[in-house]
Amino acid sequence: MTSVGFYPGCSLNGSSREYNESVRAVAEAAGLVLEEVPDWNCCGATAAHNLNREISLALPARILANAENAGIKEILVPCAACYNRLALTRHELQNDTAIKKRVQELTGAELKCDVQIINVLQWLEKFIVPELENRVNRTFSRRVACYYGCLLVRPAGILKFDRPEDPVSMDRIMQKLGATAVEWAFKTECCGAGFSISNTEAVGRLSGEILRDALLRQAEVIIVACPMCHSNLDMRRPAINAYIKEQLTVPVIYITQAVGLAMGIGFEKLGLHRHFIPVSDNILQTS
Repeated sequence: MTSVGFYPGCSLNGSSREYNESVRAVAEAAGLVLEEVPDWNCCGATAAHNLNREISLALPARILANAENAGIKEILVPCAACYNRLALTRHELQNDTAIKKRVQELTGAELKCDVQIINVLQWLEKFIVPELENRVNRTFSRRVACYYGCLLVRPAGILKFDRPEDPVSMDRIMQKLGATAVEWAFKTECCGAGFSISNTEAVGRLSGEILRDALLRQAEVIIVACPMCHSNLDMRRPAINAYIKEQLTVPVIYITQAVGLAMGIGFEKLGLHRHFIPVSDNILQTS
């Protein structure tokens, strides 16, 4: 069986438990082993880099060091914020010897910075998509809006993942599942990210514009790959509805939940019963 390093981060063990469940369920169905980084810690997203640069680098650096010491060469990081922080830290340590030395002093760890960091879309494209035709037994026949958010594609010069203004990797995966990926204007617009607690009004406005555009394109489902995006579009629906002045019921699901459904994995095993906006258990049946 193929083994892949795995950094779940805080969200997947807490507020985004269903994301964790769906990643693990898809991996299991595909015969993949997820090797969790030993003794991992919070990566510092989203606030640390606004408060203390050294600490904001030391936190992800310790994760990378633990992965290196465990012999892990490639880490799947499903949370877009965690992926962003680990990838940016790796870049900074590779290109700034002075800060690397300081971070090694803070962490007490030698760092090679040669661990590859992949997000959930890269993981799906590398390990799941090549065998998808043999694994899919139910068609996802819905119009979907693939929402990437800010952190999967920016900064483009460092992450070098997909097209920064009009990414297509999630669209391609959903199309392979039988979905129709709509063309829309808000693929990478900010949902309010870390303001979910401190400024729900701003989240309502920003996320409201995202959902409004998706619905104008007749999307039936919003597909995401980020815990914060899911939290804001799903949990903060009352603030969105107050801004839109309409009761929006369009469900928001993780890309791994969509893949899992098409692979025939059970509804609850994918955590679809945990969402604030209900997801119909016959979501794959066209009306």
